[in-house]
Amino acid sequence: KVLWTVLVTMLGYASSLPVGEDALCTAEELAKYRIIFIGKWSQTAFPKQYPLYRPPAQWSSLLGVTHSSDYSMWKKNEYASNGVRDFAEKGEAWALMKEIEEAGEKIQSVHGIFSAPAISSGTGQTSTELEVHPRHPLVSFVVRIVPSPDWFVGIDSLNLCEGGHWMDEVSVDLFPYDAGTDSGFTFSSPNFATIPQDTVTEITCSSPSHPANSFYYPKLKILPPIAQVTMVKIKKSQLGLSAPFINLPAKSNEIIDTVS
Repeated sequence: KVLWTVLVTMLGYASSLPVGEDALCTAEELAKYRIIFIGKWSQTAFPKQYPLYRPPAQWSSLLGVTHSSDYSMWKKNEYASNGVRDFAEKGEAWALMKEIEEAGEKIQSVHGIFSAPAISSGTGQTSTELEVHPRHPLVSFVVRIVPSPDWFVGIDSLNLCEGGHWMDEVSVDLFPYDAGTDSGFTFSSPNFATIPQDTVTEITCSSPSHPANSFYYPKLKILPPIAQVTMVKIKKSQLGLSAPFINLPAKSNEIIDTVS
């Protein structure tokens, strides 16, 4: 009776423990998605200081990861890692990839890394495929805004699992973020390190509240989306088929090519 009482007590305690947001995923073993990133950074939507040359408005390569809740690539209102800093400021991915690999080796929190080619204009699209696992159902990625001091767009820990199934499709509007590592106000600002480093913050039409800010549109209530991402689950019958052809602009030499 004593043992039974102890066992029941332990089970009751365990059931009351907090559960990570990805721990409840009971979907099928694996799922593959096509991720399509669409740039909406046009001169019509964002006329202020729109970069036309040296270099013109464009997007870096997309670098992403599928992971569990034990890993975080970046988070709003938290400090960016050295890898995210290098990517947001210069489009250099190697430090960020090293951080991802180390997290995967230490706590098995990473399932895979994915990347998509750069876009050589403010508008256009690029795509790639990713794989998620019931223990690693979260997706995070970053894309650098070029040119900019340390601005980027991305997603932090989007869960593609809903209880016992994978979502068929999800679309998210993207808005600019400041990595908090460079104090420039404009797209073409010279390098000016933020000391001490600030946290990652969302750039809005009124914040930073300074007329020199390239995204400062005081007459607007909210900025229009500067980009959009869509993830579409690939059906099993489609696995192994070649990806549909997407006409992409030529890649810029300033930004790294697709990461292996």
